[in-house]
Amino acid sequence: MPRCTRKVKLVRHTVEPEALTALGARLCYAGGDVEKLLTAIEQKDQRAFVEKIMSMGHESVLEHVSFTFLIEGVSRVLLAQLTRHRIASFSVQSQRYVSYASGFGYIIPPAIEALGEEAVDEYEAQMAQMQSWYEGWQQKLGAAGEKSNEDARFVLPNACETRVLMTMNARELRHFLALRMCSRAQWEIRQMANDMFEQVVRVAPAMFRDAGPGCLRGACPEGEKSCGKARQIREERQAFLAHEELN
Repeated sequence: MPRCTRKVKLVRHTVEPEALTALGARLCYAGGDVEKLLTAIEQKDQRAFVEKIMSMGHESVLEHVSFTFLIEGVSRVLLAQLTRHRIASFSVQSQRYVSYASGFGYIIPPAIEALGEEAVDEYEAQMAQMQSWYEGWQQKLGAAGEKSNEDARFVLPNACETRVLMTMNARELRHFLALRMCSRAQWEIRQMANDMFEQVVRVAPAMFRDAGPGCLRGACPEGEKSCGKARQIREERQAFLAHEELN
């Protein structure tokens, strides 16, 4: 059974996302010929305008833009958290139709790896035991004429690897990043959110330069539960943007 490495890839996104966002915003206030409005949008970089409307809280126009990610090497623990974000579309690898008779991939938490080789060996032995149980139930259920994957999967662990195709509009994606890039978020989904941010900010910097935990934009929304690292987080963001030349 293989250990899994997380892979997050932005596979599709709305063409010229900032221009489309600007079109939606300008349309709200423009009279006259729509064709002239389209031409004006095409002839000028709209980043400054997008930043302005976002600073005014006019975020509904972000919903015209969508981003689609292909995600693999993540656990069912992460999937349970991810699907709580209901303004999104998900396609998930099925444990009902996909057989793991040849072995399932799994995620090892860094905290367990930090305990050393003996702890990792124990964890991997537990994964192997679950694989044995799974195969045993597949055989028994199959011999009884039942759908073997459907019920054998009940013994698979939350560590079991899954694959997801996910689409979010830009407004919901900013909300997702605000929650899941926070240092208080669970480690696995936080790492995935960071991967997503690094890809979308290159595509639409005006829309995502300040995306992430609330402390990037003001006071920490966690209150007494704050990690106390707001200054460090802001400095790290500035360093990243400077490195990517996105300031």
